[in-house]
Amino acid sequence: MRKVSLLDLTAQYQDIKPEIKQAVDNVLESGNYIMGPFVKNFEQAMAEYCGTKYAIGVANGTDALLLTLDALGIGPGDEVITSPFTFFASAEVISRLGATPVFVDIDPDTYNIDPAKLTAAITPRTKAIMPVHIFGQPADMDEILAIANEYNLFVVEDACQAIGSTYNGKKIGSLGTAGCFSFFPTKNLGGYGDGGIVVTNNEELARKIQILRVHGSNPKYYHSMIGYNSRLDALQAAMLQVKLKYIDQWNRQRREKAMMYNNALKDLPLKLPYVKPNREAVFHLYIIQTKYRDELIGHLQQHGIATGVYYPVPLHRQEVYKDLGYVAGSLVESEKAAAGTLALPLYPEMTIDDQEYVISIVREFFEAKGERV
Repeated sequence: MRKVSLLDLTAQYQDIKPEIKQAVDNVLESGNYIMGPFVKNFEQAMAEYCGTKYAIGVANGTDALLLTLDALGIGPGDEVITSPFTFFASAEVISRLGATPVFVDIDPDTYNIDPAKLTAAITPRTKAIMPVHIFGQPADMDEILAIANEYNLFVVEDACQAIGSTYNGKKIGSLGTAGCFSFFPTKNLGGYGDGGIVVTNNEELARKIQILRVHGSNPKYYHSMIGYNSRLDALQAAMLQVKLKYIDQWNRQRREKAMMYNNALKDLPLKLPYVKPNREAVFHLYIIQTKYRDELIGHLQQHGIATGVYYPVPLHRQEVYKDLGYVAGSLVESEKAAAGTLALPLYPEMTIDDQEYVISIVREFFEAKGERV
């Protein structure tokens, strides 16, 4: 049976294998394996790429969010508003600090947090808003920042899926108080293991995160904070610096493939990805929505095509958050998205032949049902 994977990490590696091997050799020969010049150089490159003054490498994207909130003083008794339609880490870091996540429903067109519903969720305990640029789609940052400014709130961008995306010409991650990125291998800029980074223009915030990531010490063995062991490995930094040169090309290829899907599937009864004006999405995932989600997944599997469900249970309905009091129907758009969305295969190295095959099998499914727009 023909097989089409959801993504293919080895194809990308083969394209840049000599450069990656050289980067690894450079680190191993240097003897600088923890922090050091490779991490510093990558931090500088990321700050320049994102258009911020500072970038602080950390162990993973979750820690990027966690250390940022910690450095901002978020703790017990505080509330942080975020999306319920995202990976668990977005809420987990809030809870880990003893604060309370407050979930605001999403815009059904973009799957991002709906700014029209933000104000009603703000209380005297609210300290920050954490928009998630889900699937590489920029959130409504003008509206979010205006509300945050009115209520004197921090804005921490969960940009873990959105590196390279832009909003009114500015890189996502550079718009709020801080932006947090993940280098998990499946991300658009993925490492060969875990990694993350925080970007910011706030010098004091950057300094605190730099201290927190090394056990709260500055200098070494002198501790002013209770910190973490959360450093970006030199090996990952060196390899990521190689890959950073290609990120705009890879994102462009993702957009081209997304447009190919859009054009080929637009006459079917599907909700296709929607990108608002003055934004450039990077299609970390190509998400479609249909009332036949599970049937379609089964049909694609029968033809060797892999799919993914992101995310089957919205965060407000997770067992660990049952005490927050949300019930079925509390955040209806997030629940609809969780029940009806799936990801089709999409990655920069995907061949046109494979993509045409996926399109043909999707069309076959709906044509068998006699359904067209």
